[in-house]
Amino acid sequence: MTYKETLDFLFSSLPMYQRQGKAAYKANLDNSIAFDEYLNFPHRSFRTIHVAGTNGKGSSSHMLASVFQAAGYKTGLYTSPHLSDFRERIKIDGRMIPEEDVIQFVENHQDFIKRINPSFFEMTVFMAFNYFEQQSVDVAIIEVGMGGRLDSTNVIHPELCLITNISLDHTQFLGSTIGQIAQEKAGIIKAKVPTVVTESNPEYNDVFEAKAKAKSSDVYFADKSWSIPFALKNAEGKQQFDVFYKDSKVYEAIQLDLLGIYQHKNILGVLEAIRILKDKFDIEEIHIREGLSDVVKATGLKGRWQILGYNPIVVCDTGHNEAGIALVLEQINQTAYKKLHMVWGMVNDKAVKKILSKLPKNASYYFVQAKIPRAMSAFVLKEEADKLGLEGTVIEDVKTALKEALKMAESNDLVFVGGSTFVVAEVV
Repeated sequence: MTYKETLDFLFSSLPMYQRQGKAAYKANLDNSIAFDEYLNFPHRSFRTIHVAGTNGKGSSSHMLASVFQAAGYKTGLYTSPHLSDFRERIKIDGRMIPEEDVIQFVENHQDFIKRINPSFFEMTVFMAFNYFEQQSVDVAIIEVGMGGRLDSTNVIHPELCLITNISLDHTQFLGSTIGQIAQEKAGIIKAKVPTVVTESNPEYNDVFEAKAKAKSSDVYFADKSWSIPFALKNAEGKQQFDVFYKDSKVYEAIQLDLLGIYQHKNILGVLEAIRILKDKFDIEEIHIREGLSDVVKATGLKGRWQILGYNPIVVCDTGHNEAGIALVLEQINQTAYKKLHMVWGMVNDKAVKKILSKLPKNASYYFVQAKIPRAMSAFVLKEEADKLGLEGTVIEDVKTALKEALKMAESNDLVFVGGSTFVVAEVV
């Protein structure tokens, strides 16, 4: 098989949530357990850190990976979804899995894959575990796909669990309340494995505390101990801030190359996780500084308040649910510009009306439709936006819409591309 033939097989033969939505979701671990046994439990050959949450889990996973790489550990990183290249999901020390290894995995295990018919996500999880074992990684950062309890990644027994935050997303699968969703996320908590929760919340703190107690585990709420009073952008264009632990300054002038202000929340969970993991890994302050300063360079992370151009400034962000987009809008509000242009598309299973109602009415909108089956019609999106007083035009193709926005924008305007991970994927 060629690499293209291999991808065609994976994308066309296996149910894929990102493209198909609910029809691809499997609410059990049967296939994962079968795949794990078939491959002889590959994840047991390396240490793991498990990362779940509604928003921030991708950024947090990449930050952790960058710090471990700076400390000299051969570091695997499994994340999803990918933006422009399938292989983004599986990396070692920032380098994507080679095409040859993707082909070989599918060829070697094609009969088994056809027999159990796993989802696309289930297959990619075990491709990652198999690759990490073959390459003898020291540690792997494993990001949960959706939820936690029934996620394919939940076969691992990690050194630590990190849960970034909980908000309403994927409610058709995980529950309609914050408490119900927290129960699903808490499903990754393991016996006697410490758990860090990045962002405490009275609506779900007791859920994690009860689950941790039942598992004889400790749970730590990072934002109760760590804080960042303020941040500024330094001459290198990176965020710079002092970090406090229990009211004492522990890190002065830490630099972070991820620019979103929402990263101030994510970094607290990362630092708490590292504090606890220092008993098991040799991580010093210099590794923390180097790792956080060069996350993008070390790991290849894309789409988190990523600047695509200047004059006018062009930014994209993968925030796509109510909570994520609220943080993006906060960032936009703190950005200086004359006029705002929004290249905007969504998928059809999000809280579209609620999200649109929060968007600024003084912007010019270019409604688009990403090239996936789950994408909402740009015409339907415009109809909903019209009802809420959002003015714009339909230009279905994302790249064409961006070109039009750039043509209409002046040098001191802001052009934002987002609303869906899959919209961002077409411009990065």
